[in-house]
Amino acid sequence: MIEPFKMTYTALGGLGVFVLGMKYLSDSLQMLSGGLIRKAIASMTTNRFLAVLVGIFVTCFVQSSSITTVMVVGLTNAGLMHLTQAIGVILGANIGTTITGWILAIQVGKYGLLLIALGVFPMLFSKNDTISGIAKVLVALGLIFFGLEIMSDAFKPLRKDEGFMNLMLALDGRTLLSVLGCVAIGCLMTMVVQSSSAMLGITIALATTGAIPLYTAIALVMGENIGTTITAQFAGIGGSITARRAAMAHTVFNVLGVMIIVTFFSTYVELIERFVPGEAGFADAQGTYPYIAAHIAMAHTAFNVTATLVMLPFLGQLAKLVTRLVPEREGAARGAFKYIGSPGTIPVSMGIPMVFEELKRMQARVHKALRHAGSYLQQDLKGRDRFYRKVTALEDETDIMQHEITTFVVTMMQAGSASNSQSDRAYSYVRAADELESIADYAASLCSYMKRLTKHELDFSEEAWKDLHHFHREVFAFFMLVSTDFKSPDTVSNTKIYDEAHRLNDLADEIRNRHVQRMKSGCCGALPALTFSDMAVALRRIKNHTVNLHEALYAKPPAS
Repeated sequence: MIEPFKMTYTALGGLGVFVLGMKYLSDSLQMLSGGLIRKAIASMTTNRFLAVLVGIFVTCFVQSSSITTVMVVGLTNAGLMHLTQAIGVILGANIGTTITGWILAIQVGKYGLLLIALGVFPMLFSKNDTISGIAKVLVALGLIFFGLEIMSDAFKPLRKDEGFMNLMLALDGRTLLSVLGCVAIGCLMTMVVQSSSAMLGITIALATTGAIPLYTAIALVMGENIGTTITAQFAGIGGSITARRAAMAHTVFNVLGVMIIVTFFSTYVELIERFVPGEAGFADAQGTYPYIAAHIAMAHTAFNVTATLVMLPFLGQLAKLVTRLVPEREGAARGAFKYIGSPGTIPVSMGIPMVFEELKRMQARVHKALRHAGSYLQQDLKGRDRFYRKVTALEDETDIMQHEITTFVVTMMQAGSASNSQSDRAYSYVRAADELESIADYAASLCSYMKRLTKHELDFSEEAWKDLHHFHREVFAFFMLVSTDFKSPDTVSNTKIYDEAHRLNDLADEIRNRHVQRMKSGCCGALPALTFSDMAVALRRIKNHTVNLHEALYAKPPAS
């Protein structure tokens, strides 16, 4: 006899344990991956095959196609990935997520508690990141298997319930109408749960207890493939046009694939039954179906691999289709700064390189601010006031970027699980963003001092102007030298950076001494003298923050 309340809380509890295990598995694999995921992102090219492989690789580590597609939408939103690249990665993500089915197909549910027992103490008490990560994988697998076992036990009474079995007769997957009904249920449930892996776990748990037949289970899995696309659609809301098109490509691909499979669904299931060893309908002495999980996993894998291979030559056509489906709205806003998605949806191992990409964009804006400030210092330049407006606008923009990067990193580190090295790197980027913002501030200050001079119709001596322009050129060149850290780390040695910084300190001292001599000689008024001193100090502060930027990115300060 079914006890609805007991069955519900047991099934939900089992699902909770299962989902927790999936999260632990994702976190631990990302921690163990080190820089592999970052290198995978860096390898992105227009090569569609490489994009698919990157999608498979990343999804195997994050254990969720939804997370991968959300990250892809974020990358396209930030302009770091083209539409065809994004579609290729999404196709690969669909293949990568099928590994979850094979993990669930391993019939080791009874060993779930053993795996937890083996891994929990090293996970909690080991100070070695690698040992802790491996132990966390064991605990994660144990939670997954144990959660699946709890769900299976909760669903066992359903196979003897007349009402449920009558429903399954109507949704047996033998007719087109029943297949479409199962696809719709799987799609809707996945939209609600927001995890195709969780729904796959529920489907396999129902199938292994005999509550649903193979045809119904595979039809549900097809629906789950469609339902998982809703996450990317949510991520694309409010994003750039390319991000929304990438999300739409995910939906179109999965919907088209399922529609094609539905047309010959019975033949497809028969092929799966022939190909996978063991009869799906075989029940053991305990009344469970030990082989059906492997059949479901194979159906899931075969669908995604075949659909990807068929679609791969037509990525260009798919891109054109989604471009038509998601047209660019006339007059749509193109924000100068579009951050890369919500930190709660992005794993630490992927979020850190994304922050670095944003940091590079911030560096480009600071570079412009310094260059425009130099132009504003040229008194004989026509239309020079426009450079003042450009610098102040860039300074405002870097303020926003610094705030966003800091908020993103702190939220991401609180929400995710990071190794010590990942944590150090993430917070070094926060420091780098702060240094870049300070440089932009002093560039704006330099312009405001110049504006003060113009407002009061004052001037410097020819020698003073020569010193000021020379110091700006030297500081700007130093910033460009340190900025090579963004493109090719460790290209410039620490020794060269610090030697150059000391040389600029000496130059600043020489300029100050000459300025003092001019004041003593009486050839420099009070307000121009104060303004020159302020401008020289601003340039020196820019140099100091540039040194700090180098240390934040890749270097350690020299031993005292």
